[in-house]
Amino acid sequence: MSPSDSQDPHSNAPDITIVGAGLAGSLLAAELAKRGHRPAVYERNADPRRGDVPAGRSINLALAARGRQALKRAGLLERVESFSLPMAGRMLHDHSGKTEFQRYGQRDDEVIWSVHRCELNKALLDGAESQGVDIHFEHALARIDFERNTLAIEREQDGESLTVPFRLTVGADGAGSAVRRAMEQVEELNAVEEPLGHGYRELTIPPDHNGQFQLAPDALHVWPRGGHMMIALPNSDGSFTCTLFLALQSDDPDQPSFASLDDPAAMIEFLTREFPDAVDLIADLEHELETRPVGHLATLYVDRWHLRDQAVLIGDASHAIVPFHGQGMNSAFEDVSELVDHLEQYGRNQAALARFVESRKPNADAIAAMALDNYIEMRDRVRDPRFQLKKCLAWALQSRLGDNFIPRYQMVMFRADIPYAEAQRRGRQQQALLARLIDGKERLEDIDLDAACDEFLRLEAA
Repeated sequence: MSPSDSQDPHSNAPDITIVGAGLAGSLLAAELAKRGHRPAVYERNADPRRGDVPAGRSINLALAARGRQALKRAGLLERVESFSLPMAGRMLHDHSGKTEFQRYGQRDDEVIWSVHRCELNKALLDGAESQGVDIHFEHALARIDFERNTLAIEREQDGESLTVPFRLTVGADGAGSAVRRAMEQVEELNAVEEPLGHGYRELTIPPDHNGQFQLAPDALHVWPRGGHMMIALPNSDGSFTCTLFLALQSDDPDQPSFASLDDPAAMIEFLTREFPDAVDLIADLEHELETRPVGHLATLYVDRWHLRDQAVLIGDASHAIVPFHGQGMNSAFEDVSELVDHLEQYGRNQAALARFVESRKPNADAIAAMALDNYIEMRDRVRDPRFQLKKCLAWALQSRLGDNFIPRYQMVMFRADIPYAEAQRRGRQQQALLARLIDGKERLEDIDLDAACDEFLRLEAA
């Protein structure tokens, strides 16, 4: 959609302008277009369908029920399913290479789906454009004039500055959001970024010489090592995207970190010692380390996501989280669905945006906390026999009580009808009960399941 040159530029301004054509922005554009809108979309980066994705930005994503529901609404689920791979559980790898499979749920349909970030983004862009959406790539937002309702856009290819009128701008431009920074020039948003202190580096396990997977493709592979870990998710071409998670720095010389392992030889020695079975499958580890940068991890909290009726933030722009529950994308896709619903129900006004934020922020805060907790679980607790006993007990209670007792992981990953905040509340109650019930016990057979069910139901009724 070209900027208007008329005397009254706002007469031709789109109802909704989206800044950012990543996952959330492109899905929002597709959903709006499907409902008859014609949003304008501006993206500072080049079209990912026309070239390579920057190294370190192709981390695989875990598509769960919430994200799948949002894709289905937009008519894009079938398109995405064509390159999604189901994962039924975690495959744990110990130092010796011995593996142990831990299912995510008790039912065959309780799986999560490995999707490649870049392929997903391409599919969403294709979906939006097939609905008639015009996406302007290499158009960077420089400023927003909220008095005149105009965006200052800089065109990368020739450096030309454009003045673009808008009515409502949606910031879907990531954790470093230019829209959020512009809003902060007008009103305090109370945005706080809390670094995790850990970073990540992406590596690749290629397919074997026959083009086949070198690891079981129906699992999320995890090498838990306490203070650090590696994971691997399958790709449709037979490869695995591996991600090493490690402290950025450490004052303890016995604790590894990216800073202490900045020498490639030291990093190779560390990886070979800690993850020998994974390293054996990486074709050219030295080249991988040379070309894959270290990324940082942080949680972003923003108190105010909207400015009057002029701007609103979604996804990482308002609530970036760490990736350890696989819910950053799924949560952003929920934002898209709820924002569209609020705009359709209440109109494009301040009340609609305020209600949207009121609905979403408690859930965003809840999944942020649960994602941090899941990091500890994945890198450490999964190896603890007490963790396994609690999981077995939770499944036993679920088998007896049905939907009255759904373990937190299942609520987050497989039940799009249960808000994150409710899953967190119920999960805390469950964990306190499970901890009491397994105290002093070593096996599930040592626990009186009838009494455990009665106790849980009394807690629910209280």
